[in-house]
Parts: sequence; C-alpha cells; structure tokens
Amino acid sequence: MLALTGQARRWEPKKLRLRLFSAAARLVTTGRRHILRLDRHWPWTSTITSAVTRLQALPNPD
Repeated sequence: MLALTGQARRWEPKKLRLRLFSAAARLVTTGRRHILRLDRHWPWTSTITSAVTRLQALPNPD
C-alpha cells in the first residue's frame, strides 16, 4: 500500500486483494527470467505498474 497513490491508496485490504489478484496477466519464462505481462486494457494496469516502479526505485538495504 505504501507504493500506491491517489484513490488506490485508500482501498481497503479486501478491495486491494481483489484488484491485484484478479489482474489479467500472463507469466512468461524466458532465459531463466520470469516476466509478468499485464493486459494493457485492464483498468488497474497503470496503477500496478507505477507501484512496482516506485518499489524498485527504493534503495537496497544491503
């Protein structure tokens, strides 16, 4: 929830789980990498991708 912004930040846990776990996506494995490909036309794709981008930008605790 820390990476979400706007209206998504106020989602209750039940609604958050529903929207994240019901994402229209496909897990692709290529060259020992796993890539999650989200459907472009799904309503919350931009919310999820921006949240993941914010999490990846955090400094590494190592």
